[in-house]
Amino acid sequence: MRNAHRIVMVVLALMASAVTTHAQPLSLDDLTAAVVQVKTHINPDGRTVPTLGLERQGSGIVIGSDGLVLTIGYLMVEAHAAEIVTNDDRTVAANVVGYDHETGFGLLKAATPLGIKPMGLGKSADLREKDPVLVASFGGTGMVAPVHVAAVREFAGSWEYLLEAAIFTTPAHPAWSGAALISREGKLVGVGSLIVRDAGGKGEGGAGNMFVPIDGLGPILADLIAEGRVSGPARPWLGVNTEEIAGRLLVARVTAGSPAERAGVQKGDILLGVAGNTATSLGDFYRKVWARGGAGATVPVDVQRAGQAKRIDVESMSRLDHLKLKSTY
Repeated sequence: MRNAHRIVMVVLALMASAVTTHAQPLSLDDLTAAVVQVKTHINPDGRTVPTLGLERQGSGIVIGSDGLVLTIGYLMVEAHAAEIVTNDDRTVAANVVGYDHETGFGLLKAATPLGIKPMGLGKSADLREKDPVLVASFGGTGMVAPVHVAAVREFAGSWEYLLEAAIFTTPAHPAWSGAALISREGKLVGVGSLIVRDAGGKGEGGAGNMFVPIDGLGPILADLIAEGRVSGPARPWLGVNTEEIAGRLLVARVTAGSPAERAGVQKGDILLGVAGNTATSLGDFYRKVWARGGAGATVPVDVQRAGQAKRIDVESMSRLDHLKLKSTY
């Protein structure tokens, strides 16, 4: 009880110190009510089932008065059914709205009104190292924790994923998937994605969480609502999971049925670069791949296998076209 009371007092203190804005921040009760539980049931034939499972759950944030809920995409991608659970123990069916691989955001919408005040969107670009923020996952005030920004920096994920300004916080929150990162103004500035060992990124350790910055949502929100995906050409996707180890880019897994598998890329290959241009990091490799054009472009991937360098031409595709998605997106 003392710990819960301490958390509530921290929240209130942060809210009281908020900079005045045109819209007043939500109260503590409203903030926690806006963070709901997301439960999804995945297409049994889904490509993500082996790594993410058939049933998934985490948190989501109500961002629309019509019941629109923002979450981290891996909780709902390839879902055929979903539901939202509120903090007052109501379970409401939800419809899948859309998914964006580049940001990692996913959208759901409650099938019936939730009667929950939406959380306002802040500006993640305003965050600075050491800023105090809050992490809130589903479960009320007991799942709200004060943290601070450890770093805002590039994040390159092994699954062909790159954020230019990911937000890292510490200490680690135990329920990070889809959790809300809330600024001192009481606004949503990030959505929880991962737990990490070195939040500061300086090799000094210190467990924390990585959040997808909310600024990435604005440019794509209308497309996701209208079409379920972002309009325009997608980035070229190869289908390799790559680990950066001691300065080398090791192919840890090749996705079954992917362009990379069809072209002959193998687990254990070392990625050297693209079209003769050496990749200096995983993020640099992704940028070189994406610079070849949109999805469908042929990507000349330079690899090292058994000590020998070779080039493999990979006919890329859109990641979304590989997934078992509903016809609406």
